[in-house]
Amino acid sequence: MNANIDYSINPIVAQTGKMPSEFTKADIIDFILRNEIRIVNFRYAAADGRLKTLNFPVTNLAYLDSILSYGERVDGSSLFPYINAQSSDLYVIPRFSTAYLDPFASIPTLGLICSYFTKDGLPLESAPEYTLRKAHKAFQDKTGFRFEAMGELEYYVIDQDDKAFPTPDQHGYHESSPYTKFEAFRTQAMKYIAQCGGNIKYGHSEVGNFTQDGRIYEQNEIEFLVNPVESAADQLLMAKWILRTLAYEYGLDLTFSPKITEGKAGSGLHFHTRIMKGDKSVMIENGRLSDVARTAIAGYMKCASALTAFGNTNPTSYFRLVPHQEAPTSVCWGDRNRSVLVRVPLGWTGSSNMVGLANPLEDTSNYVAPDKQTVEMRSPDGSADIYNMMAGLVTAARTGFEMPDALQVAEKTYVDVNIHDKQNEAKLNSLEQLPTSCWESAAALEKSRALFEAEGVFDPKMIDGTIASLRAYGDADIRDRIKADPSLMTGLVEKYFHCG
Repeated sequence: MNANIDYSINPIVAQTGKMPSEFTKADIIDFILRNEIRIVNFRYAAADGRLKTLNFPVTNLAYLDSILSYGERVDGSSLFPYINAQSSDLYVIPRFSTAYLDPFASIPTLGLICSYFTKDGLPLESAPEYTLRKAHKAFQDKTGFRFEAMGELEYYVIDQDDKAFPTPDQHGYHESSPYTKFEAFRTQAMKYIAQCGGNIKYGHSEVGNFTQDGRIYEQNEIEFLVNPVESAADQLLMAKWILRTLAYEYGLDLTFSPKITEGKAGSGLHFHTRIMKGDKSVMIENGRLSDVARTAIAGYMKCASALTAFGNTNPTSYFRLVPHQEAPTSVCWGDRNRSVLVRVPLGWTGSSNMVGLANPLEDTSNYVAPDKQTVEMRSPDGSADIYNMMAGLVTAARTGFEMPDALQVAEKTYVDVNIHDKQNEAKLNSLEQLPTSCWESAAALEKSRALFEAEGVFDPKMIDGTIASLRAYGDADIRDRIKADPSLMTGLVEKYFHCG
């Protein structure tokens, strides 16, 4: 018996009796034949963060074996702006561990996420997925630890307002139907994400809700379980595709946009991270956050401003990073504090047996507290380049281990107060502030690029392309311009409504 396989909702896991990391080409072919799959889709992330697709008809076994064995060619210059059109041919090669049965296809269809390779048959150095793999390898080689992560994917669902059972404005947190209108949509999406390999922790309605121009805007969140960082990125990429596709089928609109309108909750894409030694977490030591965890946090502090280049990629990102909106503006960290950049959430570190207290009939004599401690990076949003953002986090954590004063930096940037209260003004003024525009974010990445390019992790051409893309927005003075003309914000929100 394997508890991870028994009762699995993933049909390929259920049929093969294997976890996705164990899938082989033979497993994929056997599943295709036994389930009369007639379309195979290759999918791969481009510079815009969205999945691209090649459709292959399964017309005979020889052709199926060929595409799974050798992949196919694509035009790299149409996928990444920093690739030259004169030498742009790339291969896309499927990764069998990512196989999933397409929940939307009318013709039985199997999908696979692909990696990019060059004309020489080598991984494309600038490819986001490969950048993440390089970052994790460098982290493991330097520290002896493994890096795990998961995302909290926030989004707004939009539909015509039926005016029935309204939720008070900005009070939608964990609301139940009928006050939340899109619970059935969310649970259907969660089912599809899980069938396609996503490891979901839970879903719920979020704080943000409002009506505008006869339409209801309702914020929701799907949070994942902690996974190896490479798999965590794949799962988020798939989840965004599934949510958008299902919304289209429902006749709804859906956005991951970081900010829709002033004064309403923006949507983040928070990343929880965990450091492992073998199969054991090293986040807690003697009932408190370990020096290992604090060292990684120091790296996050050092790289925080530059990380916005990957996690906050259009001008509307910086409308969200404002005080008093449960979004960070200062480079600091703290326990359970939602105004800090890095939050240390509750981690079941207490000695009390809560289950026993709530359920007196249970035998809890063998109770052992779970080891669930993570730390949460709260600056990224739905515009994030998921692979590069996660690669940036891994690189930042490794940087912490390379800093001789890491623990001192962690101590200096720790806060246990609301830093935006007037009485804490001195502490606020002592902290580095996050960028307030794409222009400032580009400058921060330029200043720190050596940290990201070290160990060959981030390709210099990709860094150049990221900086150029951010500077192209020309938003250095965007806040002053919006104060003079508030309609500019509306125009930017509309332009980047379907970002990421």
